[in-house]
Amino acid sequence: MRVISRVVLASALIASGYAAPASAAQPAADYPAKPIRLIIANTTGTSVDTLSRILAIKMGEVLGQQMVTDNRGGAGGTIGAELAAQATPDGYTLLLTSTGVQVIAPQVYKKLGYHPLKDFAPISLFAVTQNVLVMNPTLPMRSVQDLLAYARANPGKLNMANAGSGFQSHLAGVLFTHMAKIDVLHVPYKGGASLIAVIANEAQFTIAPGPALMGHVRGGRLRAVATGGEKRSILTPELPTISESGVPGFVSTGWSGLMAPRKTPKPVLDKLHATLVKVIADPATRELLERQGGEPVTTTPAEFLAFINQEHERFGNAIRIAKLDVQ
Repeated sequence: MRVISRVVLASALIASGYAAPASAAQPAADYPAKPIRLIIANTTGTSVDTLSRILAIKMGEVLGQQMVTDNRGGAGGTIGAELAAQATPDGYTLLLTSTGVQVIAPQVYKKLGYHPLKDFAPISLFAVTQNVLVMNPTLPMRSVQDLLAYARANPGKLNMANAGSGFQSHLAGVLFTHMAKIDVLHVPYKGGASLIAVIANEAQFTIAPGPALMGHVRGGRLRAVATGGEKRSILTPELPTISESGVPGFVSTGWSGLMAPRKTPKPVLDKLHATLVKVIADPATRELLERQGGEPVTTTPAEFLAFINQEHERFGNAIRIAKLDVQ
């Protein structure tokens, strides 16, 4: 994680309303005494869902109680988040949150039944997923520099696919073309059809979450040329970042983390945090997450909160550039 000043951390904590609840003195020695419900605000089969199930199984093993996953996708994840926000704050309902749920949806949906920060107690990040720039393998371009050179010499002639308005691939693509100052046609598809379009050369390239496309890269159906992180991914160290490849400052990644309803007792939050850190430190768990395209990571609750604020600003910039209509 990047170094964050104490002032920024303090501001983030005050803005979110995060503080130790009055019940923090209560012991959590007997927690958990029954299964824990983990609300995943994404549909079954998504990369977030797959990573979350790995975490749920491993945390359940350490805690001695099953962590039962409950997928509540739809409306950009706001349905699941609202359900978690309204749950009893006793540690037996948790929210598996992610980029779309926590920082994109709150900026594109006008009416929410919850506050994305004030209604939750952050626990920790547990995985970061890279957005990867891929192109059709038959094209002569083999790098970001090649792509930029062609796009500038042939304005409007390249199609850039995305998975639909407001999705990570859409916002990453808008930010990329804006910062690179190139003119391409953004073509929306429905979900994974955007990758099929690039494979078929209907669209020439896209920037999309790594877990969704690395199988196609390994199979030779797509060519990966760069990743969207601040630094090279531990999973694909051979790929340069987009920032170092001709678009300085470009950063666009996805992530997943664990939260609890506000006012959950601090001893319970501490136990959950310690358990998550222990699980993510386990080599077997790390291997499972990495196999699915997730880079294992943990944070303190304060670091997680500050990170969300930074992501909110980053994606907010892309949303403004894209001129998305607030729903």
